[in-house]
Amino acid sequence: MRLTYWTAFCVFVVDQATKWLVVHWLDLRSVAVIDVWPPFFTLRMAWNRGVNFGLFADFDARWLLVAIALGVTAFVLYWINREGGGRPALISAGLLVGGAVGNVVDRILYGAVADFINMSCCGIVNPFAFNVADVGVFAGALGLVFFAGRDEGGGKDRRKRT
Repeated sequence: MRLTYWTAFCVFVVDQATKWLVVHWLDLRSVAVIDVWPPFFTLRMAWNRGVNFGLFADFDARWLLVAIALGVTAFVLYWINREGGGRPALISAGLLVGGAVGNVVDRILYGAVADFINMSCCGIVNPFAFNVADVGVFAGALGLVFFAGRDEGGGKDRRKRT
């Protein structure tokens, strides 16, 4: 479990540090767009008041979304502690938890999640922005799908070992 907590801590720190750097130090709040390596990598300020891709942004659901994220975080920590798994599962849980907590802090501090990474390629313009926490949540959830319930030894399902 220590690996899960350390991974969550690292994701949280990197997420909050990049948000502080971009939102405050580079003042992306005022500038709105900074072309770093156009069109592949652009910093584009987007305040996400909803869920993924701004869904439900018109509703004031900040505290509901905070509660849901904290509930999911508690469930994942309980589940990974109970079910265990190998290093990939523990790291995946930490990625998800660190990202979720990072976005919770944004909702509490700013009233919305600070998204700023925008990537486009090959003539396709991506209108969406994301942040380090979003990457952690996505990678962690995907990792849990593939690695949860497996041990390091032979990759067998823990429930079959009873």
